Amino acid sequence: MSKRQFFGTDGIRGTVGVHPITPDFVLRLGHAVGQVLKKAQAGSTVKPVVVIGKDTRISGYMLESALESGFNSAGVDVILLGPLPTPGVAYLTRALRASLGVVISASHNAYPDNGIKFFSSQGTKLDDAWELAVEAAMADKPQWASSDEMGRAKRLDDAAGRYLEFCKSTFDSHLNLRGMKIVVDAAHGAAYQVAPKVFHELGAEVIAIGCAPDGVNINEGVGATHPEALIAAVKAHGAHYGIALDGDADRLQMVDHTGRLFNGDELVYLLALDRLKCGEKIEGVAGTLMTNMAIELGLKHLGIEFVRANVGDKYVLEALSSKGWVIGGESSGHILALDKHSTGDGLISALQVLQAVNRLQKTMAQALADVTLFPQVMLNVKVPVGTDWKTNQALQKGILEVEAELGTTGRVLIRASGTEPVVRVMVEAAKAQQARALAEKLAATL
Repeated sequence: MSKRQFFGTDGIRGTVGVHPITPDFVLRLGHAVGQVLKKAQAGSTVKPVVVIGKDTRISGYMLESALESGFNSAGVDVILLGPLPTPGVAYLTRALRASLGVVISASHNAYPDNGIKFFSSQGTKLDDAWELAVEAAMADKPQWASSDEMGRAKRLDDAAGRYLEFCKSTFDSHLNLRGMKIVVDAAHGAAYQVAPKVFHELGAEVIAIGCAPDGVNINEGVGATHPEALIAAVKAHGAHYGIALDGDADRLQMVDHTGRLFNGDELVYLLALDRLKCGEKIEGVAGTLMTNMAIELGLKHLGIEFVRANVGDKYVLEALSSKGWVIGGESSGHILALDKHSTGDGLISALQVLQAVNRLQKTMAQALADVTLFPQVMLNVKVPVGTDWKTNQALQKGILEVEAELGTTGRVLIRASGTEPVVRVMVEAAKAQQARALAEKLAATL
């Protein structure tokens, strides 16, 4: 398979105004995707339909217009959803029987960045082969539609309301959140309207933070990547739980009443435990190369098989689909519950966790009492563009030395980021001091 030029682990992402996140490139991208869609629907007299959602970045307006023009110029109709969480776009793509879903977002990145990612007609992430087909189409000569073949565009005014009702439908109809005080942090992002309403309409008392976007404050000191704001708010308000989403609301971090932070690995384990205790058949769970060893060991103790996929929620999805399993996720908070939604959804994952503690009649800490995470240190190392770090002999020697020291009590993982120009160095060990020292040793060689 050829190497992708523009697509990373989660679509195309970069700094606005710098190739490829420029209006001319995005227009060309929309046109190329439109050509791929038309080719897939060859022989049909019905135009392909694409839905487009976005987060709250100021650059979203510009990129939305460019995408709309690109699709229309290829003879593809467009439905504009406005600001909506990534999983909401995935849901409406399926619900509206659209050919494709598009999200304009750079997820947890700061506002100067933005990106484009796509969902299939079934609301799932598309595979590498589809992305390669799009890149190939971009190299072809444009095939501009004539005036009578051009696509049309319209807005869907009740997109957020439809998605809100879908989220609520995934929560056990026999349960509610009455008596719970919950802090909800939407990172000034795409879920700023929907997130507080979901928990309020299920009965909770909601304290909203990170719900006042101004176009440039997305993920700024709030949200899943800055949980300290959530922790402080939970303690200040005496809340039972805190829920933090990222800019496009497909990522989740949670906090209990003590201010303890629970990451994606722990939440995935909790969902599997809940289903198992409720008599559901849970044959296996999928994680990634970054999933903490303690989760793997804990799941095996429960008799649940565990497999690791490459980093990226779409690879977790591929692993689950190949096995016929439903629960999986990443340490970062991308959690998949395929019996509830076709993709990772921060809101639905939070509801599943609250449902679990309700059904188990335990706090999150009590439910996770048998699982103690191994200390894990990850360092981001910037390297010159084009550096072939994989053939760095000093690094390879260092890795062998670290692995020999760790033995069976830890792991080493070094990989290039799919969303940032850095190499990530991760070391997991029985002791935090050891993990830190060994990670710094390897990072120094880069």
